[in-house]
Amino acid sequence: MRTFIPHPRSVALAHATPTPPKQTPMSQSALASHHADPLNPPHGRVLRELYLPAAEAFALKQRSASLPGWDLDARQLCDLELLLNGAFSPLDGFMTRRDYTRVLDDMRLADGTLWPIPIVLDVDDAFAASISVGDEVALRDREGVPLAVLTVEDIYFVDPLQEAHQVYGTTDRLHPGVLELLERRRRVHLGGRVRGIQAPQHHDFMALRDSPRSLRERLGALGWQRVVAFQTRNPMHRAHRELTVRAAEQANANVLIQPVVGLTKPGDVDHYTRVRCYQALLSHYPANSAQLSLLPLAMRMAGPREALWHAIIRKNYGATHFIIGRDHAGPGKDARGIPFYEPFAAQELVASHQQELGIEVVPFPAMVYVANRDVYLPSNEVQAGDEVRDISGTELRRRLADGEEIPAWFTYPEVVEILRERYPAKAPKGFALFFTGLSGSGKSTIAQAVIARLLERSARPITLLDGDEVRKHLSKGLGFSREDRAANVTRIGYVASEVVRHGGIAICAPIAPYRDSRAQVRRLVEAHGAFIEIHVDTALEACEARDRKGLYAQARAGKIARFTGISDPYEAPENPELHLDGAAADPATLAGRIIALLRNRGLIGDTSRGLR
Repeated sequence: MRTFIPHPRSVALAHATPTPPKQTPMSQSALASHHADPLNPPHGRVLRELYLPAAEAFALKQRSASLPGWDLDARQLCDLELLLNGAFSPLDGFMTRRDYTRVLDDMRLADGTLWPIPIVLDVDDAFAASISVGDEVALRDREGVPLAVLTVEDIYFVDPLQEAHQVYGTTDRLHPGVLELLERRRRVHLGGRVRGIQAPQHHDFMALRDSPRSLRERLGALGWQRVVAFQTRNPMHRAHRELTVRAAEQANANVLIQPVVGLTKPGDVDHYTRVRCYQALLSHYPANSAQLSLLPLAMRMAGPREALWHAIIRKNYGATHFIIGRDHAGPGKDARGIPFYEPFAAQELVASHQQELGIEVVPFPAMVYVANRDVYLPSNEVQAGDEVRDISGTELRRRLADGEEIPAWFTYPEVVEILRERYPAKAPKGFALFFTGLSGSGKSTIAQAVIARLLERSARPITLLDGDEVRKHLSKGLGFSREDRAANVTRIGYVASEVVRHGGIAICAPIAPYRDSRAQVRRLVEAHGAFIEIHVDTALEACEARDRKGLYAQARAGKIARFTGISDPYEAPENPELHLDGAAADPATLAGRIIALLRNRGLIGDTSRGLR
């Protein structure tokens, strides 16, 4: 890897001009009683914080240096933070097999408590083999700082396909939660209670990072007894403001905007930009009616189950009501073009459990702008003859990229300014060139020729992800089974998507013999920019003739197993953006065809005048 640098259906809502939610201040004595112990009702269920007292935490931190340690990945880090601060109450650690199995089967813990999402600590086989039940494991952040100690109560293997089917209702890798589960989650889990040493450290938006305890204290100090929480992972615009004001009015409550700032859907707007948008939007609410607080959650995009999970978490944070809109936590459409979840399934599931949850569902349809009345209305209040206008997320991104006007009815000027700063108009668009073909087909040579052409007239950063170098560094230890080859290509795709996300150029040149793996890379990259698949379709005989390492001869002699084109299949692309014969012309000529394609697609400027 080298970097070159020069469901219930929505209820009808009474139409009225939005007004501030009714305030119900408490007396001073009632207020003092209310937040004297924020771990107890009336503002939510009893919390189970897992941090040790300071002296015990210090002693455990000192002792943790001698314990086997596990460095948490981004999802595990989010999960641990919410375990420790009580947001995942009543959980007291990562799930054992008994809890895990019952959650999959019944959406309940082993003791019968409602809980829909597995909270697990997956580790690699080698680490699991070094651990026994009863051992202690230090759980560390990516810098090696000990955050907690796990007492191992269970070590167990899982079937990820079964989990995908039961939790997500699909095994389609287009679902980001399924992809994470099948491609990146490990098969062996450690279960057991955790004891907290210290909270994960954050450096951004510190005043907005509440624990359940501190948020309950804040809401109690405001005298808020009825709180309607709003979940979001996207920037908020006028429609969201109208929806939350109406929901608060309906519930006679105040608004808690609690966006997810942990892991969301790949391709989402980064949380720094989103939080700035939320802060700008907050001034457009009626005075003293809305508060903003951040949630460091790793979303699974599990639709109805996730909505139920979100409701439990919001209850722990002190909310009394929870807004659930159409397709809550849905990841879009499957490989057949059908939505993964029914549009109102999340509303129906959460409503069916709201008595047990102790939090009331506020179901809402989409809010739409009716131009002839100059007002936002729930979609079920639109009448025949009304002129409905909307701007989709795709259309908003296009307008930002092209510098086109974003109308005032859609969002506020302050929000537009923040989004334009993050996504400046006419900025170079990141893209990936993905070469695929047999060993010896000429992929790497053509890729190098393309890089040279680009760098002759451009200073844009280019990252080459060549098959051999990726195997040496990024995918060291992987073999050549179908699963390992898929993992290798997925890793290439992930790095390429990050390069593209930051406006760079990724040039990938693996063999990538399987269509499904290449399709996964396309999905990862196209979340951020353009993907150009180039099939270097050089005849097998020509590849063997130019094989300087003698790999084909060894494969035909049976000395190399699973060699693509000889003892393992190559699934040719069906609709690549470009088809080249690596033996039909010299690399410079073939590179010229690629440059012309990029220019025609507007990904680079005219080479006679330099590249954008």
